[in-house]
Amino acid sequence: MVNINHIKELHYITHIENIPSILENGILSHNLTKIIHHNSVASQIIQQRRENKKIPSGMRLHDYANLYFDAHNKMLSKLRDRNEEIGILQIDKRILLIENVIVSDRNASSDYVAFYPVDTGLGQLDFNKIYDRFWLHDDPMQQWIHGSIKCAEVLVPERIEPKHILGVYVYSEAVRDRLENQGIRLQITINNSMFF
Repeated sequence: MVNINHIKELHYITHIENIPSILENGILSHNLTKIIHHNSVASQIIQQRRENKKIPSGMRLHDYANLYFDAHNKMLSKLRDRNEEIGILQIDKRILLIENVIVSDRNASSDYVAFYPVDTGLGQLDFNKIYDRFWLHDDPMQQWIHGSIKCAEVLVPERIEPKHILGVYVYSEAVRDRLENQGIRLQITINNSMFF
């Protein structure tokens, strides 16, 4: 039996303009999003690294919808000038119990990443580093390693159904109001401590 008790929730970082579509279609893999108009917040450099990567005994990385254990990570830090445009979707941790879900021990684009089935993989992850507030170190190599580990991922084949979305964290009242004005009927929590 997979023990997920120590995990509160999972996270998906997205532009708030995408949330209505996500609530209708789910969180899609990179390859599936090509057929839907969306506003990407992903780094093109990182996407190029991910493009041809294949998971051992699995599919190509771009055929998975990817989540973070903790969105307070390097990706979100790089988006700090866009806090008023970003939502962090809260995803039910029980998605880890779905068949063929994979976890990575660091950012999936890393040259040093390891991929695991959930039942064996959760025990391989360094949750102390994943859930550390920050990844700064005096040693640049340790900082780089810790930053990559904080971006450990959950990879779900093809799509994450909308029913797994629990709510969304936003930076400010203004962002909450924009979502409410779009008719979003989702638990919206102002949590600027999640952001940078």
